[in-house]
Amino acid sequence: MSTRRTFLGTMAGAAASFAAPKRPNIVVILADDLGFSDIGCYGGEIRTPNLDAMAKRGIRFTQFYNTARCCPTRASLLTGLYPHQAGIGHMMEDRGLPGYRGDLSKEAVTIAQVLRPAGYRTLMCGKWHVTPVNDSKHNWPLQRGFEKFYGTIHGAGSFYDPVTLTRDNTPIPPEGKDYYYTDALTEEAVRMIGDHANKPEPFFLYLAYTSPHWPLHALESDIAKYKGRYKNGWDALREERHKRMIASGIVDRKWPLTPRDPSVPAWKDEPYKEWMQRRMEVYAAQVDRMDQGIGRVLEKLRETGVEEDTLVIFLADNGGCAEELAPNMRQRPLHIPAKTRDGREVHAGNNPKIMPGADDTYQSYGKGWANASNTPFRLYKHWVHEGGISTPLIARWPAVIKKGGSLTNQPGHLIDIMATCADVAGATYPEAVAGNRITPLEGKSLRPVFEGKQRAGHPEIFWEHEGNRAVRQGRWKLVSRFPGKWELFDLQTDRTELHDLSVANAAKKDELAAKWEAWAKRARVEPWDKVPK
Repeated sequence: MSTRRTFLGTMAGAAASFAAPKRPNIVVILADDLGFSDIGCYGGEIRTPNLDAMAKRGIRFTQFYNTARCCPTRASLLTGLYPHQAGIGHMMEDRGLPGYRGDLSKEAVTIAQVLRPAGYRTLMCGKWHVTPVNDSKHNWPLQRGFEKFYGTIHGAGSFYDPVTLTRDNTPIPPEGKDYYYTDALTEEAVRMIGDHANKPEPFFLYLAYTSPHWPLHALESDIAKYKGRYKNGWDALREERHKRMIASGIVDRKWPLTPRDPSVPAWKDEPYKEWMQRRMEVYAAQVDRMDQGIGRVLEKLRETGVEEDTLVIFLADNGGCAEELAPNMRQRPLHIPAKTRDGREVHAGNNPKIMPGADDTYQSYGKGWANASNTPFRLYKHWVHEGGISTPLIARWPAVIKKGGSLTNQPGHLIDIMATCADVAGATYPEAVAGNRITPLEGKSLRPVFEGKQRAGHPEIFWEHEGNRAVRQGRWKLVSRFPGKWELFDLQTDRTELHDLSVANAAKKDELAAKWEAWAKRARVEPWDKVPK
């Protein structure tokens, strides 16, 4: 059977009792560097009433995965391919290998390029981060299927003065003295929905917030909500979140909380408690503000009368980020401004003498809090243990998802987002575009899960980033932290990856290692120590 087919057609054999709705609007909302346990409906204490309400009317996935890093995740989400197949096996540098060009491949198509020929209006707000920042616009959103774009091409930047801010194809400055990027993205998304909600054509909106990626920038009114909330530190916070996650069914009580990262001191021994608390207060405020914006987006869907027939998906691009920004940076990357918009010096880097949050600071929240964000799992962004790749995923589609507040433990991966969008839109995934052969789709639609069914999932799911590698097959996961050896875990009994079975079950380890090697060969993955630096 040809790979060129309509996904709606593949659903023809579905149970006749299911009445398919009209083609829905689709809104995909992506958070940036959000930990698995940060939001309320996944066990967090951060105030996210709008995401929590979305979960009460929709479905939450407890075992959904990303690719452990910002731009590979975006490439995978947009194309339905593994990141190396889309040309972005690492970051935005061209390393001279097909899987590591740092630029979205012409052998891949975006969701917008698939949905637009099917009659969808294609809209985007937020972080692009799948092409280098240079004079070429060949891979900017409008050149990859989007009709409207407001956001940033680069992968990080000040929330008060974001670098590479762009409308459509034109670089622009921030508007207004009170500019805050999260709010600006929300306002643009609400405007786009208002402009397109009642047109004859359905719309696809990709809303890619940069919250809560560093720098720690938040409004004082939001930070004030969390004053003193973190005075007991990361140890207490991890225990508190873990208990809520067990009680709500997000994690199994037989999976113990991982030990605190050995490089992080016990909270009682932390010398800079006031500064550390402030870091987490600002981070929480960033998430809070994003949730407020999501509330405005959902309200606009209600106000315009399209809520019932709109599929909304929320997820994150990787686990919590343990990156520390060096104090007193001498060479500033592109994303760090030298001065604020009104001319004051920006103090770049983590400095316990300077409290984060304002426009003249540029800090991150660090390993101790990232460890809490990823409760109860191991490791962080960059790594492919569960802490680096596990994302909350909430889907709401009132016309289809009838059992609100439900949980599913069916595994899924970012590659499934393209397949899902094409399926519900009745769109065709092409074999070729503009003379370029298109790599066959890797993802599988999540629609059966939305309908309350058991879908035929992936026999295996694969990962590689910076030499960190993994494969999941059902209950089994083989994983390695570069340049270390393979570890084997039974995720059904040990999803927190504490009991390595690679020696006790060497046959399974060897089987999965061989599958990973075969996947790596076909997916353009190279040994990390052989990739040009």
